[in-house]
Amino acid sequence: MHGQTSIAVLLLPSFNAMATMALLDPFRAANYLTGTPHYRWDIVSIQGGLVPASNGIGIAESQALATSAEVYDLVFVCSSWTPEAYQDRRLLAWLRHRARDGAVLGGIDTGAFLLAYAGLLEGRSVTVHYEHIAAFKELFPEIGVSDRLYTIDRQRVTCCGGAAASDLALELIRLDLGLDVANAAARYIFHDRLRGATEGQVPLGQEPVGYSAPRKLRRAIVLMERDLEAPLPLAAIADDIALSQRQLERLFKSHTGVTPVQYYLEVRLDRARGMVTQTELPILEIAVACGFSSQEYFARAYKKRFGLPPSKDRQEGRIPFQFRSFPSHSKRA
Repeated sequence: MHGQTSIAVLLLPSFNAMATMALLDPFRAANYLTGTPHYRWDIVSIQGGLVPASNGIGIAESQALATSAEVYDLVFVCSSWTPEAYQDRRLLAWLRHRARDGAVLGGIDTGAFLLAYAGLLEGRSVTVHYEHIAAFKELFPEIGVSDRLYTIDRQRVTCCGGAAASDLALELIRLDLGLDVANAAARYIFHDRLRGATEGQVPLGQEPVGYSAPRKLRRAIVLMERDLEAPLPLAAIADDIALSQRQLERLFKSHTGVTPVQYYLEVRLDRARGMVTQTELPILEIAVACGFSSQEYFARAYKKRFGLPPSKDRQEGRIPFQFRSFPSHSKRA
C-alpha cells in the first residue's frame, strides 16, 4: 500500500464490538505515533445509522451502502451471530464491486460467511471463530477453513475476531509500514506480542486465567474439536498423544471428572448448540455435522444436556446473546 490507506468497516447487526475496536485501534495508534494519517476509515452498514452490537452497545453513525461508492484499499466485514440472515442483495453486490475495484477484502469473526456468499473466496483459505467452523464447513465444503487466529491469502484476509483482530491489524501495519511502527503501535495499545497467523485459536499451553491442563489432555481435546462430523475412535486419540486408552481414561477422569467418551459427546453437543442458535441450518444437517447419525438420538442427547430440544433452543437460546455460555471447556468440581 502507498500513501494513505482507505478502509471500510462494514458492520452487520449483532457484530462483535470488541473485535471491531481491536481491529481499528492499531491503525489509530499508527497514525498517532507516526504523526501521519496513513489510515482513514469509514463505518458502513446496509441501511446506515445505528447498528447494534452483540453486547447491546450500538454504533450510531454509519454510512448506508447506497451512499458508499468510494474505492477502498481495505474492506472488512464485521459480523457475528447468524451471518446467513444478512445475505442482502445490495450487500453482496457492494462486496463484489469492491473486489472488482481491487480492494483487499477481510472478514472478522463470521465475516468470511458473507464473503463466501458473495462468491469471493474461491480457491482461498479462511479463518472464522471456532464456534462457527463446523457451520462454515457444512455450508461451504469447497472452501478451506482453519482454526488459526487469522489467515492472509492473496487479496483476502480473515480473522477469528476478539483480540486477534489486533494481531491481524498489526500484521497489516507491519507489512505496510514496517516492524518498528507495528511494534510501537502494539506497545501503545498494550498488546504484549504480535501473534502470528499460524497460531491456533485454542491454546495448548497455559489457560488465560492460570489453570494449566496437562499438554496431552489439551492435545486430546483439540483432536476432538477438530473431528466432529466423523468422531475419532478413542484408540486413535490415545495413539496420537502416546498414551494407552486406560491412561487416557484416567487423564480425563482426573482433570474433567468425566470419561473421554462423555467429554467428546459434550464437545459435539456444545458445538451443535452454537450451530442451532447461531445459524439457520436444518437440525438434521447440524446433527450430521456434529457426528450424530440419528436425529432422534441427537435430540435426546441435546435435551438431556441443555434442558430443551434443539428446535425450541433455536428460538430461546438466541436471546440475549451476551448471556449465553459455552460449557465444554469448564473444569468440573
